[in-house]
Amino acid sequence: MSNFIHSREFLSAGDIVIVECDHQCNVRVMDDANFQDYRRGGQHRYYGGFYQRLPARIAIPHDGYWNTTIDLGGGRANIRYNIGYLKNRAA
Repeated sequence: MSNFIHSREFLSAGDIVIVECDHQCNVRVMDDANFQDYRRGGQHRYYGGFYQRLPARIAIPHDGYWNTTIDLGGGRANIRYNIGYLKNRAA
């Protein structure tokens, strides 16, 4: 898998990844091990999926480093996007 946009961030349980894009796309949020499998084209587990309507809002299940990817499923387009985070500020 080579044609994707990627962001990596330490997130806590309950934080939310918010992906905005001006084109329908696949959004995947996954831990480091699954991201490596994704990059190799192997089977991987992720949160998210194919979104025709955005923004996508994906809740994080547990603390750790999380990788967010955006891809067009093999399609090509010049897209505008933003990957943001709504972090739970509770101590």
